[in-house]
Amino acid sequence: MATFTEQQACIPEPLNPHGFNPKAKLPHGVTIEHIQFAMNDFLDFLGFLDQQLYTKGIPRFEKMLMPANFSSMVGEFMTVTIPKYCPSVVKNKYHNGHPDLLPAGVFADDSILHAAKGIEIKASRYLRGWQGHNPENVWLAELSPPVSPSPVIKR
Repeated sequence: MATFTEQQACIPEPLNPHGFNPKAKLPHGVTIEHIQFAMNDFLDFLGFLDQQLYTKGIPRFEKMLMPANFSSMVGEFMTVTIPKYCPSVVKNKYHNGHPDLLPAGVFADDSILHAAKGIEIKASRYLRGWQGHNPENVWLAELSPPVSPSPVIKR
């Protein structure tokens, strides 16, 4: 097992483009490429932030936040970034609305408390034991640690 310095830890591992199922059929016009672009944006963001913190002698972002807060931040980042690449989905503007991503133009002001159309985004450092809403009939994007080959999207 390799030992990394704190400075090296500030540079995220690149996304493995081969870790995605190219046959996956995703809802609402979302593609694997849209998710890959958003994930790469997150890795760029985290690397930039961690490298800047390192220059000030401040711990990495993921070390300073509680794990649940970091997972929440990852999910929120993906929720606002996927629509940047996929204009057929939008962030649900309703505070704590469900699901997180909605099909564009379906709901007034892209805002709804609860709907069966859309994609709920969850991020966790664990491969199982997800926390979230009650089981519902909605698409779920589960983003998990690098040991998992790709995010899982299931109905």
